[in-house]
Parts: sequence; C-alpha cells; structure tokens
Amino acid sequence: MPESKSLRMPHNLIMEDRKRLLVSGVQDVDCFDEQTVILYTSMGRLVIQGRGLHVNALNVDTGEFSMEGDFTALTYAEEEKGRFGFLSRLFR
Repeated sequence: MPESKSLRMPHNLIMEDRKRLLVSGVQDVDCFDEQTVILYTSMGRLVIQGRGLHVNALNVDTGEFSMEGDFTALTYAEEEKGRFGFLSRLFR
C-alpha cells in the first residue's frame, strides 16, 4: 500500500489482557477472519494472529481500530519490494 509521508499518523498498540487490542495509525484493513487480521499502519503492515478474533471498530478518518479475541502473535512484515532480487531482474 502506498504511504503518504505528509499524512503519517501516530502509531500505537494497546493490548489489554491479551483479549482486547486498540491500534492507532491504521490506514487500511487488508483482510480478516477468526484467526488472522492484516492491517496497514503508518509503521508498515501488521499481521495479528489468534483465535476467535472479532473486529469491533475501524475509523479510517482517525486511524483508530479495535478488536477482541485470544491473541497469539503480532508481527510487522517488511515491504516486499525487490523480493526476488537478482533473479527477477535477470528474467524480465
């Protein structure tokens, strides 16, 4: 997802008892189901994993996102630019 530096929102995570998660700086939700939620934030792509995940609210104007469930992992994924490196350039 393209990121506009001029519209960068502060990014914070607040987790309560591994059951409730509040995230600020959310720009978009890529996909979600009961086990995985993928968010695009001002600090990169955030992958949230767990069981029984439920999205409570998303406000794209303010970048606020909240959800509940049993969280097992939160991972920031690096951008996949140039993912294939030398071989992709060689076989264009």
